[in-house]
Amino acid sequence: MKIVSRNEELLRDALSSIPQSSSRTSLSSCNKLIQFEDISAAAFKIQCGIQKTPCMYSRLSKQYGMDIYLKKEFLQYTGSVKERGVLYLLTSLPQDQQRKGVIVASDSNFSMAVAYHASELRIPVFVIMSTSTSPARVKMCREYGAMVISYGTTAKDSQTHARRLAQENGYLYLEEEDSAVYLSGLGTVGLEVYEQVPKLDAVIFPAGGHCGLLAGSAAALKHLNPHISVIGVESESFPVLQQSLKAGHPIEDQACSNHHFYGDVSGLCFGSNSLQLTGKLVDKVVAVREEDILISMLRLLEYERATIDAEGAIGLAALVAGKLPELKGKRVAIVICSGNLELHLLQQCIARALTLDNRVCRFALVLSDSPGDMAKLLEILAREEVRVLDIKQERAFVTSELFTVEVTCTVETRDKIHTAQLRNAILERYPTAAWTER
Repeated sequence: MKIVSRNEELLRDALSSIPQSSSRTSLSSCNKLIQFEDISAAAFKIQCGIQKTPCMYSRLSKQYGMDIYLKKEFLQYTGSVKERGVLYLLTSLPQDQQRKGVIVASDSNFSMAVAYHASELRIPVFVIMSTSTSPARVKMCREYGAMVISYGTTAKDSQTHARRLAQENGYLYLEEEDSAVYLSGLGTVGLEVYEQVPKLDAVIFPAGGHCGLLAGSAAALKHLNPHISVIGVESESFPVLQQSLKAGHPIEDQACSNHHFYGDVSGLCFGSNSLQLTGKLVDKVVAVREEDILISMLRLLEYERATIDAEGAIGLAALVAGKLPELKGKRVAIVICSGNLELHLLQQCIARALTLDNRVCRFALVLSDSPGDMAKLLEILAREEVRVLDIKQERAFVTSELFTVEVTCTVETRDKIHTAQLRNAILERYPTAAWTER
């Protein structure tokens, strides 16, 4: 498949400024600069091994005042967009290297994609994981078909061991980087979005340190239509991309590691190729708070029935936070790139998001220790149509009068307006009630 466009100047201008430097993966094509033809070739080569994920109109459109289309890359087999770059990377390896095998050292989406697609291609694949890796990730990686080895207590220990095994046995050590092959595979997302949503005004991508998806897709989109705005979103806690763009080179000494909640968006900026493409082709990079990401995850769960992790939800978070007012009334696509939220985090994220969204609240008040007063409180809660999540009573350690009880209630409301109505009703009947602020 090859898509022909008259707009080649912008992409060629960006590519001309990228220095040819060696990459961390020993592939012969690492020094080759990304071009649009590489992306269209990647799309043709991986079309049988990758899901062409839907880009669907979202019910969130009305809420945010624009036509929102969600590119659901979390529907890939391993739940991540990284499969696109990985599959093209693996199929581009020489046959003798495919026979020897590959090795990776992390529990990231990249490693999961390598484990699955290498097994499907009958390439021997080894994954080195630290002993602190969650058992669920280890189990999943083994089910994909990889030989998983637990080694070391830190990611650095695992990487050192993987490099040693690669050198001793002839395996190719892979880690996520910005070679032309990998970026071209990721850039196929831009091709699909352009094909699936006509008359696009903007496309929003996750950014952060691993900005290959943003860079590769920007190369495709700007080649096809330079008037489409390409926007990257990263976390305020880890503004790696913005700092790297400001410095003019990848930031390698920043004291941040892959935060368990944020995933790859908290990683170090990994390459000058993707950074230079981002600087030339991406129109805007914004940063969002953790609170906005959590609410974004809640919106996607409620409106799209999609369990999305922070990396996948960060694009929508820019709209939740009101960081892109210029998109009001426009047609916007958002790439939901990952859905690998671990189960032990799911409940915490939902509970915290409901609180941030003013839909779970807590208040405390003092009642006389008699059944009648508790019944009156419950009557108010029933009249206000709230859902009672928890009621705790404390009698022994109260500082008020004798024969009183301190009652702490946790309730769920419909929205912020409903919460305000409940608060007014409680304070009207119990003026000394203390509301717990989030």
